[in-house]
Amino acid sequence: MGARSRGRYAAMGAGCLLSMVAAQVASGVRPDPVRWTNPVVGLLTAGAGCFAAARLGAGRAARAAGAAVAVGYAAEWVGVRSGVPFGRYAYTGVLRPQVGGVPVAVAAAWAGMGLASHGVAATLVPDGRRRTRIAAGAAALTAWDLFLDPQMLRLGLWRWERGGMYRDVPVTNFAGWLGVSALLMAALESLAGADRDAATGLVATYAVMAAMETLAFAAVFRPRDPLVAAAGGTAMGAFAIPATVLAARRAAASGGGMR
Repeated sequence: MGARSRGRYAAMGAGCLLSMVAAQVASGVRPDPVRWTNPVVGLLTAGAGCFAAARLGAGRAARAAGAAVAVGYAAEWVGVRSGVPFGRYAYTGVLRPQVGGVPVAVAAAWAGMGLASHGVAATLVPDGRRRTRIAAGAAALTAWDLFLDPQMLRLGLWRWERGGMYRDVPVTNFAGWLGVSALLMAALESLAGADRDAATGLVATYAVMAAMETLAFAAVFRPRDPLVAAAGGTAMGAFAIPATVLAARRAAASGGGMR
């Protein structure tokens, strides 16, 4: 893939990322934030897909995104029917469309943040350490759920049969997230792991999500939730900050832009 094609995909990714930020801001100031969930997730996933295409080519990026959607959807489909691996929960009818009781946006979100988390892991972990990279990506993706679950429960998008100590989210949920995320990272590693250059755009996507979620819980949402802001910000920041620094250094050294 030539430099022109890479630049085009990177520009499209940047456009989607900026549009997602605008949609996130709109959802925070409007009285009905649920209606913005599908646009936000759609822009997140489209942007991550474009950044992945700039790095891997359109074909490999599409296969990677498709695999992430499949893993995420399968885990959710099994989860709402059996309680495995997250614990017993159910989606309400608020977020639509749904397929088999699972909102389409949820499967797309697994892909968008899955690609971003894999980009973070590929940036942080050097070549030749595949298992460590999978573990890092799984942990980075699970860190996001420290924000996601409390926020979606606020909006009434799903309900837990039995709550837990962390904003009514059970510990089993995070254990399940870690396991599913590891499977997802293993799939992405097999499809996208051969190219381990600095995934600047994907790292930027992860970092932007970390910053916006932290700000939202700390200052925008009503009521505010400093606990979630601190927990999620610390967990995602532990990956976002070093990955951003490394990605910026590599991009500067290679003379490249966001890709």
